[in-house]
Amino acid sequence: MSKVTGRIVLFGLPVLIIVLFIVLFMVLGATQERPQRETPVPRPAAVFVAQAEAAQVTLEIRTQGEVTPLTEIGLVAQVAGRIAYVNPSFVQGGFFEAGEVLVRLEDEDYRLAVTRAEALVAQRQQALIREQAEASLAAEEWQAIGRGEASPLTLREPQMAEARAQLAAAEAGLREARLALSRTRISAPFNGRVRQKLADLGQYVGPGTRIGEVFSTDTAQVRLPLTDGELGRLGIPVAFRADSYETAPRITLAASLGGEMRQWEARIVRTDSSIDPQTRTLYAIAEVADPYGAAAEASGAPLAMGLFVDALVPGRELAEAITLPRSTLRGADQVLVVQPDGILSVRTVNVVESRPDRIVVTGGVYDGEFAVTSPLRGAADGMRVRALDGDGEPVFPEAEEAAGDDETAPAADPGTSAPLASAG
Repeated sequence: MSKVTGRIVLFGLPVLIIVLFIVLFMVLGATQERPQRETPVPRPAAVFVAQAEAAQVTLEIRTQGEVTPLTEIGLVAQVAGRIAYVNPSFVQGGFFEAGEVLVRLEDEDYRLAVTRAEALVAQRQQALIREQAEASLAAEEWQAIGRGEASPLTLREPQMAEARAQLAAAEAGLREARLALSRTRISAPFNGRVRQKLADLGQYVGPGTRIGEVFSTDTAQVRLPLTDGELGRLGIPVAFRADSYETAPRITLAASLGGEMRQWEARIVRTDSSIDPQTRTLYAIAEVADPYGAAAEASGAPLAMGLFVDALVPGRELAEAITLPRSTLRGADQVLVVQPDGILSVRTVNVVESRPDRIVVTGGVYDGEFAVTSPLRGAADGMRVRALDGDGEPVFPEAEEAAGDDETAPAADPGTSAPLASAG
């Protein structure tokens, strides 16, 4: 073989092989059957639903407030003196009964004043008796020797009037002395507790000196703010006043006390005199009778002053309303309803009550219909969805069979499907 022939074989053979492979690939590509293009069928989004229920509903209002005493006063000295006695109960947090002496001032000066006043009264009484006797003698003498009508001065009438006036003044002085003596004993006119002690044994106090602050334990009150909508659900007028405590609307107060949830019964006895200009709310005043006695026994703990409580207030009754889970509400007033054919319907409802777990609506949704509880992105009227109950079972299997004849892909999962997302 010549050198030229060898070179041709050396370089031409690889090129020939490459060309043959290209021709073979083109022939196979031209003869292979091409796949048919199919138009994708959109899959309905899967959503969880809950059934609407119609029933008689008692509306509820949930609000909060602070417990305060109905009666709270400052103990103030009315007379001057040094504190000679302090009741052991007169300490911060101490209990006392109505009329119990909490503080007593030194009273020797006031007792002496009473003794002097009593002596003066005795003198004035004797003077009046003496003047009465002299007036009687003057009248007898005039009848014996006098002529005509006797003058008042002859009958000693002015002297009698002066003696009576002096006796009345002496008796008034005695009452004043006794009143000052009684004011050396300082007490409160109700059963209560001591909030603050401001004076102690041996201290000299004058009229007007504050000795302490006390409050009554007979009745506690809670001011509960109500919006205009809550006031409407409550069903009481703006200027409300109960006829009596027994006929006032009942409510429930609740708070965590001592590591346990406690409840107390209260009554709404009146509303505030005006609307708060800052919060635009009207306060309802609830009262609890005997918060440290009967109310404490019923709940297992006293209703302490200053405690912040939650209030559950029963409102009006609706003869027929629709209740739904809270998760069915979209925005302020919309609910997504799945119809039996699997078509989505966007409804506008009137929300009369909204709680963390449920809503109460009137209009827009009817008894037995199914509302969407899971998130759904891009919800619109006419959208086809797959309605599933809480166990993941289809709610309308007939609609799914009719809509799924042309579908071969599995259904989307409500918790992970791409069409599902948070909805407003």
